[in-house]
Amino acid sequence: MKKLSILFLCGLLLLANSAILAQNQSGFDKGKEAYKEENYQQAINHWNEILQNGEHSASLYFNLGNAHYKLNNIGASIYYYEKAKQLDPFDADIKNNLAFTENARIDVIEPLPQTVFKTWYKNVSGVFNYDGWAINAVVFAFIFVALFLSYYYSTSEKRKRLLFAVSAAIMFFLVASIVLAFLTYSDHLKDKPAIIYSEEVEIRDAPTVGGGVNFILHEGTKVQLLEKDGEWVRIRLSDGKDGWMPIADLKEL
Repeated sequence: MKKLSILFLCGLLLLANSAILAQNQSGFDKGKEAYKEENYQQAINHWNEILQNGEHSASLYFNLGNAHYKLNNIGASIYYYEKAKQLDPFDADIKNNLAFTENARIDVIEPLPQTVFKTWYKNVSGVFNYDGWAINAVVFAFIFVALFLSYYYSTSEKRKRLLFAVSAAIMFFLVASIVLAFLTYSDHLKDKPAIIYSEEVEIRDAPTVGGGVNFILHEGTKVQLLEKDGEWVRIRLSDGKDGWMPIADLKEL
């Protein structure tokens, strides 16, 4: 009886999931039709319903970014393009639309100059995320074991020298992949980006309305979250400036 009950519950879950997937696909198609008819807000409403059902995809975020851009919601458009980029960082359309929309921002933030080492590290570590580097490490580990066993059982001196050299190279890539996996994971934990949603917000030197105004930011600017204090959050820009602002005026990625 217990097995039958479990099977029955599994069947109900599968049916429920199938119904949700069908509903989401229908909503996505309705959103596309509304977008084609230039009913951008209606398209957004259809796609937001899918998000509320718990489905997230680069395609869904990308289309939301397009619709918000058509309504001149620069902050929301950049936010959804960034969300799409998180799920599919190598998609050319996402990167192009994001770069195009960023040109519509009021704020122009010049990043702090980076050292040669930081530039090199950013270029190398950006090839994969931490999961990708971890997978690389596992693959290199298997290759190293196979090469080492071949070296151990080989009877030819020439072949042994070749296998030893290749094994040493693979070991280097294995260690490098492990190190980069840990470093990129640490970077991921420290990375807390957010997008300014308000048309204009004053960045203060303290988490109170009475704090002095350091500078002003506008819709669509990307910031890093440093710490929270009640309804206030401390943010930092890529140029090194930081300050406090109401948490309601931004949206975390």
